[in-house]
Amino acid sequence: MSLPSPAAARDPVTPEGRLEPMTPELWVSGPPLQAQPLLRREAKGEEEEGEETGVQGAWRTRAAEQRRRGLGEAAEAAAAEEGQVEAGGAAAAAAAAAGSGSPAGGAGDSRECWRRLLAWLRRRQPQCCPCAAPLSRSAAHCCHGGTKMAALAYNLGKREINHYFSVRSAKVLALVAVLLLAVCHLASRRYRGNDSCEYLLSSGRFLGEKVWQPHSCMMHKYKISEAKNCLVDKHIAFIGDSRIRQLFYSFVKIINPQFKEEGNKHENIPFEDKIASVKVDFLWHPEVNGSMKQCIKVWTEDSVAKPHVIVAGAATWSIKIHNGSNEALSQYKMNITSIAPLLEKLAKTSDVYWVLQDPVYEDLLSENRKMITNEKIDAYNEAAVSILNSSTRNSKSNVKMFSVSKLIAQETIMESLDGLHLPESSRETSAMILMNVYCNKILKPVDGSCCQPRPPLTLIQKLAACFFTLSIIGYLIFYIIHRNAHRKNKPCTDLESGEEKKNIINPPVSPLEILLQSFCKLGLIMAYFYMCDRANLFMKENKFYTHSTFFIPIIYILVLGVFYNENTKETKVLNREQTDEWKGWMQLVILIYHISGASTFLPVYMHIRVLVAAYLFQTGYGHFSYFWIKGDFGIHRVCQVLFRLNFLVVVLCIVMDRPYQFYYFVPLVTVWFMVIYVTLALWPQIIQKKANGNCFWHFGLLLKLAFLLLCICFLAYSQGAFEKIFSLWPLSKCFELKGNVYEWWFRWRLDRYVVFHGMLFAFIYLALQKRQILSEGKGEPLFSNKVSNFLLFISVVSFLTYSIWASSCKNKAECNELHPSVSVVQILAFILIRNIPGYARSVYSSFFAWFGRISLELFICQYHIWLAADTRGILVLIPGNPMLNIIVSTFIFVCVAHEISQITNDLAQIIIPKDNSSLLKRLACIAAFFCGLLILSSIQDKSRH
Repeated sequence: MSLPSPAAARDPVTPEGRLEPMTPELWVSGPPLQAQPLLRREAKGEEEEGEETGVQGAWRTRAAEQRRRGLGEAAEAAAAEEGQVEAGGAAAAAAAAAGSGSPAGGAGDSRECWRRLLAWLRRRQPQCCPCAAPLSRSAAHCCHGGTKMAALAYNLGKREINHYFSVRSAKVLALVAVLLLAVCHLASRRYRGNDSCEYLLSSGRFLGEKVWQPHSCMMHKYKISEAKNCLVDKHIAFIGDSRIRQLFYSFVKIINPQFKEEGNKHENIPFEDKIASVKVDFLWHPEVNGSMKQCIKVWTEDSVAKPHVIVAGAATWSIKIHNGSNEALSQYKMNITSIAPLLEKLAKTSDVYWVLQDPVYEDLLSENRKMITNEKIDAYNEAAVSILNSSTRNSKSNVKMFSVSKLIAQETIMESLDGLHLPESSRETSAMILMNVYCNKILKPVDGSCCQPRPPLTLIQKLAACFFTLSIIGYLIFYIIHRNAHRKNKPCTDLESGEEKKNIINPPVSPLEILLQSFCKLGLIMAYFYMCDRANLFMKENKFYTHSTFFIPIIYILVLGVFYNENTKETKVLNREQTDEWKGWMQLVILIYHISGASTFLPVYMHIRVLVAAYLFQTGYGHFSYFWIKGDFGIHRVCQVLFRLNFLVVVLCIVMDRPYQFYYFVPLVTVWFMVIYVTLALWPQIIQKKANGNCFWHFGLLLKLAFLLLCICFLAYSQGAFEKIFSLWPLSKCFELKGNVYEWWFRWRLDRYVVFHGMLFAFIYLALQKRQILSEGKGEPLFSNKVSNFLLFISVVSFLTYSIWASSCKNKAECNELHPSVSVVQILAFILIRNIPGYARSVYSSFFAWFGRISLELFICQYHIWLAADTRGILVLIPGNPMLNIIVSTFIFVCVAHEISQITNDLAQIIIPKDNSSLLKRLACIAAFFCGLLILSSIQDKSRH
C-alpha cells in the first residue's frame, strides 16, 4: 500500500489509510470502488425526480459532458498541486472519469492518477448541511463524519430509486394495473352476473351504525318529492304478517312522513295520496294458506287491475300457532308450492318480491313465542327459496327473493323491543332498498347505481369515440412508418475504415406526431374514465364520514410534506415554489375531504370553503401580477390560459355527457380570469412601467378596482340581473345546470369578493416591493423585528379566531352568508404567517409543490376516476379491502392526472401558436368546432325530450 497523500491525510472522514489494499491491476482496470460513487455523482449530476422533457434531457446531456471535461481538468489541477503528475497519467484519469476505463499509461501512472483524483474529489465535496448555519468545531466534525456519509448514502439511494422508478415507470405500472383490474372485473361479472338489483336484494354491509352499503353499487336516499314522482299512478300491495306490516309503514313514511301507525293491526290497512295518485295497501294474511292464495289468484285474472309492486311473506305465525311442528313445515311447503305458479304469473307484468323471514332475538321473546327459533326460521326460508326458485323450468324465476332484510336484522335484532320485530332504523333501510329497486330505473339518480342500466351512448359520444379510435389508428400507422425508417437509418459499417457511420440524422419530432400521440393517449385515458363512471364495469360505494377517515390521512400527508422540503430558488413573498406548495396541500386536503364525505361535518366544510376561496385568491393575485408587471394583453396569452383551464373539461363534457357547469370550479376561474383581463385591458391600460413614472396612474388603477367591486356587489344582490345575463344563448349552454343558472349564481356568489381581494393584495404588495419597504433577502424577516412579531401575533390570533367561528356555526346557510366577507381573514393570516419569518420563506415542501403543479387536473379527474357517480360515491377497484382499494385507485388517479397535464401542455404549444396569423386560423377552426358542438347538442336535447 502506498502512503497516504497530504490531501487524503487532511480528510478526517475517509483517509486513504482506511482504503482496502489495491493491486496495480485493479488500478489500471478502472477507478477504485471508493471513488466510483463520487465519479458518478460528478459525471451525472443531481438527477431530478420525475420524467425529463426533451429540452431538459438535452440540457442535462450537455451539462454532464461539460462536467466530464471539467473532471479531466480537475484531475490535472489536483496533481499539479503536488507536482507529480505526467501528461499520460492525466489523460488516463480524464478518460476514466469520462467513463472510458482504458489505461493510457503504465499501471503505476494510472494508480497514482486515480489516487490523486480521489483525493481531489473528497476535498471538493460540498458541506453536508449547506442550508444550515455555521457549526462549531465539534459539531462540524460530527457533520463531516456520520452525517456526511448518511447524506451521501441518502442521495445515492434516492438516485437509484429514481433511476428504476420514475414517473414514466409509474405510469406503465398504472396501465398494467388498469388492464388487469378490467379483466378481473369482466370475468367476475360474467361468472357472477351483471345484475346489480340482485346484489341490492341479497347482500351488503353496514357502514357505521345506520348506513347500509349494498355490494358493488350505490343506494340513493329518496326524498318525498322523488318518491311521489316515481310512484305516480302506481299501486303497491304488501301482503303478509306483522313484519310485512312494519315494512309497509316504513315504505309509506317515505311518501308521507306524517302517516301514523294506528288502527287495528290484524286487518287490512289502506293508504292513498290523491295528489300524487299513489296507492299503497297492506293486506293481512299472516299465514301462507288458502286465504293468501285466493287473494293472489284474484290479481291473476285479466279483468282485475293488478298492483305494480307486490311484496309478500309470512312464516312466524305458522310456527307459533302449530308450536313449531314438522307437520306445519310440511303444510307450509305444500301451500307455497300451490302459490308459486300464481306469483310467477303475476311477475310477468308486476314486480313481485318474496320477503324471507328475519332472525329473532330469542332471549327477548315472550313465552308464547319461544317456539319461534332461528333454526325453524332457517328451515322455512330454505323451503321458500327452493320452491319459488324451482317454480319455472329451464329459466330463472321472475319472483325476486328479498333476502337482504335477513342481513340487516342480524346486525340490529338486538335492539328489538320484543325480540321479533325489527327496530325502526332497520325497517327504514329495508323500505329504502325497495324504493331503490323500483325507482332507480325510472328516475335514474346519479348516486343510485343499483338497478340502473348503462346509459346509452349519445351522438356526440359516438363521434368522440370514432375520433379517438382514428387517432389511435393514425398514431400506430405513423409509429410503424417511423420505426421502419429508423431501421433503415441504423448505423452501417464502412468497409474501408471499419467504422460505423449513420446514413441520415434522425429528424426532430414533428408536430403531427406529437398531436397524434397526445390524442392517442388521451383516447385511452378517456376510455378509462368511461369504464369507471359510465360503463358499470367497476364497482361503486357510498361515502361514510368518520373523524378518523378525514383527520388521519391529513396527518399522514402533513408528515410527508414536512419531510420532503427543499430550499426555494428565490425568497420573495408567494414565490413560485411557495404557491405550488400552497396549491398542492390544499388540493390534497380537498381530495381527502371529498372521498371521506366530510361535507356533513360543518367545521370541516367551512375550512374547505376557505381553501376553495384561496384558490380563487391566487387566481386574482397571479393574473393581476402578470398583467401589471408584463403588460402583455395579447391574444396569445389569453388563449393559452383559456386552453389550459378548459381543455380537459371540454373533453369530459363530450365523453362523459355532462354540462360545462357540472365542473363548476373551471367555469369559475375562467370567468374570473376574463374579468381580470377585461378590467386591466380596457382603456386606460395601466401597468407598472407606466405607473412608475406618475403616481396618478396608481389612483386610476384603484378607480378601476373600485368600479369592479361595485359591479360585483350589484350582481351579488341582484339575482334577476345575473340570471338574465347568463341565460342568454349561447352562455346558457355553458352555465345552465338542470335547466337553470341558479347553481352557477350560488357558486359565483359564495366567493364573490376573494378574487378582488387577491388583485388588491397583489397591487399593495408590488407597490411596497417597488419602494423597497419589504426585506425579502434569504433568512431575513419581512419587516423589522418589532413589526414582524406584531403582525405574526395578529395573524395567528386572526387565524384561530376564524377557525373558532367556523366551528361554532349552526347551519350552512348562516355560514355561507358570512363566508364571502370573512374568508379573506384566514387567507391573509396564512400568507403572513408563511412569509414574515425569513426561514419559512426560504424553504418549501417539494412533495406538496409536485401535486400543486397538477392541482387542476387532480380536481377535475377526481370526479370520475377516484370518486364515482359524479363525486357522490367512491370508486371500488378492489372490493373487500378498502385500504388496498384506496391505495391502488389513488396511484392510478395521480398517474392519469399527471399524464393529462403533460398532454395539455403539449397540445397547447401546437394548437395555440405564437404567430398571430396562425393563431387566428386556429381560433376560427375552434369556433367552428364549438358551433358544430352546439348544433349537435341541440339535436341531442330534442331527441331526449
